[in-house]
Amino acid sequence: MSPVRIRLAERSDLDRLAPLFNAYRQFYQQPDDLALARSFLDERLRRGESVVLLAEAEGKDGMVLGFCQLYPTFCSVEAQPIFSLYDLFVQPEARRLGVGRSLLRAAEDLALERGVARLDLTTARSNARAQALYESEGWVLDQVFLAYQRYPGTPRPMLQQA
Repeated sequence: MSPVRIRLAERSDLDRLAPLFNAYRQFYQQPDDLALARSFLDERLRRGESVVLLAEAEGKDGMVLGFCQLYPTFCSVEAQPIFSLYDLFVQPEARRLGVGRSLLRAAEDLALERGVARLDLTTARSNARAQALYESEGWVLDQVFLAYQRYPGTPRPMLQQA
């Protein structure tokens, strides 16, 4: 495979990027919905709510190999801007070729360039391959904080009366 080129994605990349984002969502057991994937990415890019790094094969075909989506946010405790690295996906045929590693390094470079204090990410407990990659790149598993989720509108548990 030819070398990998990482660059910031633009809205003009949506038709090439959306199928990867759709595949990423399917990896996490979401239904196949290319229109939703495209619309979601388009809105994030149009509003400047995320930054997407695109990995392409060098050369005239410029095949899209993977992507990384970063959400700019803040850490109140550190009083600093941070990136939430929420999405990282590499085409199955391009895995184990350094594409994911290149995307992680490009995300870190972008964070340094933009004065971001920290990058955070979460991954499925079962995704051992990704965890090994993150740890090999110096990412540290959080041993202090637990992550909780609440879906608005879902029933609350009954409180026990004392």
